[in-house]
Amino acid sequence: MSGQARQDNSGAKPQANPRALRQETLSKSPSAPSVKIVALAAGVGAPADTLRMQFSRSSGPGGQNVNKVNTKAELWIAVASLRGLDDAALERLRGLAGARLTAAGDIHLVSDTHRSQSKNRREVLQRLGELLTAARRKPLVRRPTRPSSSARRRRLESKRRRSQIKSARSSPGQDE
Repeated sequence: MSGQARQDNSGAKPQANPRALRQETLSKSPSAPSVKIVALAAGVGAPADTLRMQFSRSSGPGGQNVNKVNTKAELWIAVASLRGLDDAALERLRGLAGARLTAAGDIHLVSDTHRSQSKNRREVLQRLGELLTAARRKPLVRRPTRPSSSARRRRLESKRRRSQIKSARSSPGQDE
């Protein structure tokens, strides 16, 4: 059996790969074709066909592994295709993406830090998830406050003390 794949005649269904992306099937109506949605972060997903993953050779030193194996992972996803983000969160995402946002409106993430393709793939997806989670978080609104009267008094007293220290440093012959 060397060189051939072993066949399973038990009739059992093959088990799903636990490392694969979690996918859900959504359908708008019973007659409409179903769309696979990939969960990227809590409450945020995208159609599976809008995620584009590409692998290539990593740069830098590393010997045969770098020269022969495509371990570098690159991910592109269109911001417009993301589901589960409101307009304000999409704007925050565009701001957080910064230079990783392309002119076409895609987010481009790259990882080549690990020696294996699967680890780099996992890291790229994790970075995307962190970016989406940060974009979903609404910034706290700062409510302006005024300093208390005792804080104002302490500040003025410390300024007065500092002024006295500096005036004591002046040369004694100038006032006479």
